[in-house]
Amino acid sequence: MKVNRIVTNIDTQNIAAAKSFYQDVLGLDVVMDHGWIATYGSNEEMSVQISFASQGGSDSPTPDLSVEVDDIDTALERVKQAGFPIEYGPVDEPWGVRRFYVRDPFGKLVNILAH
Repeated sequence: MKVNRIVTNIDTQNIAAAKSFYQDVLGLDVVMDHGWIATYGSNEEMSVQISFASQGGSDSPTPDLSVEVDDIDTALERVKQAGFPIEYGPVDEPWGVRRFYVRDPFGKLVNILAH
C-alpha cells in the first residue's frame, strides 16, 4: 500500500472565504466543489508529508499548515497586497528555508516557505 494524497480539512461555515487566500493569493485551483466542501489544489505532482511538532522552529508557534512555494518574494507580495498581516518573518532560517507566517481567513497559522 502507498499513500496517494493527504488532504487537510478546515472546518468552516464560510467555504467561499477560502478563495481570497488559497486561490487569489496562493494560486491554487478549485479541484472539487460540492457546495458543502471545496478542495483547492494543483495538478502538479506534490510530495505527501505530514509533520508533528512541539514548536514551529526558532521558538515560533507551530503552524497549522506549511505551504512550500517556488518564489517566496512573490508569495509575500501577494499576501501583503491582499491585506493579510504577516505574523512572523520573512526570515532565513538556519535549516535552509526562507519563510513567513500568515493567518488565513479561518485563523489558521500558515507557514509559507521556500528552500
